[in-house]
Amino acid sequence: MISYAPLWKTMKSKGVTTYTLRYKGLIGGGTIQRLRRSETVSTNTLDTLCRILNCTLSDVAEYIPDQTPPALSRGGRSG
Repeated sequence: MISYAPLWKTMKSKGVTTYTLRYKGLIGGGTIQRLRRSETVSTNTLDTLCRILNCTLSDVAEYIPDQTPPALSRGGRSG
């Protein structure tokens, strides 16, 4: 799963609020809600966040492996 926990830390350290993201950074309220819930956002949104915060992607998001391995397909196909 992708976690946006680093985003909130980066915002706090730079003094940026969700108000700044919404009204000065062109990030919609629905997108901010998806970020809070660690739901899917577009790469364009990630690019915009990095630009607004003058940071790298690792300052915005991190990959956290799922607790359970993905189920293997039983269709007999590989690859």
